[in-house]
Amino acid sequence: MIAEPQPTARAVFSAQEFSAWMQQCLECTESALSQWVGVGAPAGLGEAMRYAVLDGGKRLRPLLVRAAAEAVGGLPAAALRAGCAVELIHAYSLVHDDMPCMDNDVLRRGKPTVHVKFGEASALLAGDALQALAFELLVPEGEEIPAAMQARLCRLLGAAAGSQGMAGGQAIDLASVGKQLAEDQLREMHRLKTGALLLGSVRMGAACNPQVAPLAWEALTVYGQALGVAFQVVDDILDVVADSATLGKTAGKDAANDKPTYVSLLGLERARAHAEELCAQAHAALAGSGLADTRALAALADMVVRRTY
Repeated sequence: MIAEPQPTARAVFSAQEFSAWMQQCLECTESALSQWVGVGAPAGLGEAMRYAVLDGGKRLRPLLVRAAAEAVGGLPAAALRAGCAVELIHAYSLVHDDMPCMDNDVLRRGKPTVHVKFGEASALLAGDALQALAFELLVPEGEEIPAAMQARLCRLLGAAAGSQGMAGGQAIDLASVGKQLAEDQLREMHRLKTGALLLGSVRMGAACNPQVAPLAWEALTVYGQALGVAFQVVDDILDVVADSATLGKTAGKDAANDKPTYVSLLGLERARAHAEELCAQAHAALAGSGLADTRALAALADMVVRRTY
């Protein structure tokens, strides 16, 4: 077990430092995704896969993986692959979520959804292929990433994406249309649908060091849980206050589909206050983590809550 590092006196990034850190991480992620996604896939499948993944998206999940890995001194090669893998799971979920059998949406990341552009069958296959590729990336040949770490990353990603995670949350979401949910029911739905993959991103980053102290693991778990719910609260707010051009997707869709949201349950101002409370919880978890440098994670929490798209 490694000794827990002592916190540094400097706990926050400047805006310039955070921008530079994020730009470097995004460039690495985009380069890797461009190299790995859809290359050599037959019959137009690769084109649909690349359309779904490249040229769009905030890449929050790879950023969280990278930030958590850096906080614990994790293996950079594992963090890069883990970040790309979780982004592919996110992308496949959006492809399937937008299809007529689910939300039937026509706009995503400011452009036509994959099924609109390529047809429903190609969209379904592209999502399937992206999901499979995510796990393939986590188990590269060679000895660069230890086999035990590969297995743990696969398990964490599978748990975050499956029936007890993202897919389960989507099932609850579809079953809740037109229903009045209590706040704890709404939180549970979004803990799975949205929060599980964000929490999984943080945990996968932490798992890039197999000797993370239990205190740090628990603190990062609390951080990821708070951030996951906060993201959805802000998403619900933006669905009400922003327009489609700003969001890059259809605004007002939740209300039009009679879906329960934090705004419909709490009201706009209480929802905003709740997002700030969750951000404070995330910061408190980092402060008690015993990790030497959590500046990137702290800045990402602020970015999630104060984003405008």
